[in-house]
Amino acid sequence: STTTGHLIYKCGGIDKRTIEKFEKEAAEMGKGSFKYAWVLDKLKAERERGITIDISLWKFETAKYYITIIDAPGHRDFIKNMITGTSQADCAVLIVAGGVGEFEAGISKNGQTREHALLAYTLGVKQLIIGV
Repeated sequence: STTTGHLIYKCGGIDKRTIEKFEKEAAEMGKGSFKYAWVLDKLKAERERGITIDISLWKFETAKYYITIIDAPGHRDFIKNMITGTSQADCAVLIVAGGVGEFEAGISKNGQTREHALLAYTLGVKQLIIGV
């Protein structure tokens, strides 16, 4: 959600004043670095726990494109919600942990990175952008 929220901001999909509001609210909860995640993480539980629980949609236009972003949970407990969001996508962005041991864990037999990539492909998403 942090990467997605930052992308929305950088593409002009949300104004600076709103980001500043989220930054202030996040700082008050001791989660100052979550300002971009809060663009999409609206549920109280999401903000308190610092994880995405349900899918979230954000629509905006650029000079050339009409964009709908679907932010989906990455946590294993909410895989059904991830499937719901991914099944509606034309393209997916998969954020991969780059820390020592994190990447290996993610692509292991039971890793979340592997599971999300395979589910996206199975659901018909043939365009996949990987971010590290």
